[in-house]
Amino acid sequence: MTTPPPPWALLSELTHACPLHCGYCSNPLELTRRSQELSASRWADVFRQAAGLGVLHTHLSGGEPLLRRDLADITRSAVDAGLYTQLVTSGDGLSAQRLDALVGAGLHSVQLSVQHADPGRSDEIAGRRSFDAKRAAARLVKGRGLPLGINVVLHRHNLDAVDDLVELAVDWRADRIELANAQFYGWGLLNRSALMPSREQLQEATETVERRRKSLADVLDITWVVPDYFSGTPKPCMGGWGAVSLTVTPDGTVLPCPAAAALPGLDPPNVADRSLRWIWEESAAFNAYRGTAWMPPPCRTCERRTEDFGGCRCQAHALTGDAARTDPACSLSPDHAALVALTGTDGSPQLVPRRPTPPHRPAPAGHERH
Repeated sequence: MTTPPPPWALLSELTHACPLHCGYCSNPLELTRRSQELSASRWADVFRQAAGLGVLHTHLSGGEPLLRRDLADITRSAVDAGLYTQLVTSGDGLSAQRLDALVGAGLHSVQLSVQHADPGRSDEIAGRRSFDAKRAAARLVKGRGLPLGINVVLHRHNLDAVDDLVELAVDWRADRIELANAQFYGWGLLNRSALMPSREQLQEATETVERRRKSLADVLDITWVVPDYFSGTPKPCMGGWGAVSLTVTPDGTVLPCPAAAALPGLDPPNVADRSLRWIWEESAAFNAYRGTAWMPPPCRTCERRTEDFGGCRCQAHALTGDAARTDPACSLSPDHAALVALTGTDGSPQLVPRRPTPPHRPAPAGHERH
């Protein structure tokens, strides 16, 4: 077995707890309890191992990482390990005192999630009054001289507000905005029919992004993540399964991508039992879909197989029940027609808010509940 190149990115999911209840959340349906979370000292060991493996950058994420009272200690240990740190937060709970502690610990940058440019609509999507806290958090971050990114998960309920969202990012003096169309995992899959945009919405939003990119080229970096349900071209699975990044979940489970916990039979290892190096280089979970040898037709002979790697394994499983099938987002997939049919529905206006226990699990494509 050939040793894979080292990873450069680590997603550190410090907690699954979150004050918001966003219906598009991609966290697992079964969330890790607070009592099972890794301690700050265990995270320090994870960061040291990650840096030794070659990792350069870590997202301190969740859930809401600000719910960790030891977040400053965790941040300091990541910085001491030599990692670039970015706090990924809703802004809820980011007081001046809290931010000063994080800056003192060496925090490098902040990514702030926003649900809508309109305060009322933003609070509605988040399931909690939170817009004012986000605006205040943005001011604090810029006041401390930190780079600020805005992240927006786009869907049927906010895709028409792209122009206003870009304007909000400019007004809040953000350096970057990521407009990421919803990926349907976890609660997002549960709410797919309510989140799915229309093709007309998507086309108009795409045109808006291109227009604003030109007008704000020297002011704001705009990243546009196209929904592969509509494009016919699947996205590479995290740049390739086990190729560039790894995720450590709140309880120490290590995954090739954040959504991989849902894959049956993967049996992902835990940092309590194995080193990150062994997990990255030798574990069955990380080698399951590396390279191209595992691929079925039509991926096996496709000229794009080393570019999109057969698409997303988690999406293939969510839509077909088989993680080894060609991602249905690909126009060459035998399951693509069923996926296209999903994009043509009018959808449901009702979002199920994220809660610890969902009312039901989503059905796979072709077996939608009516």
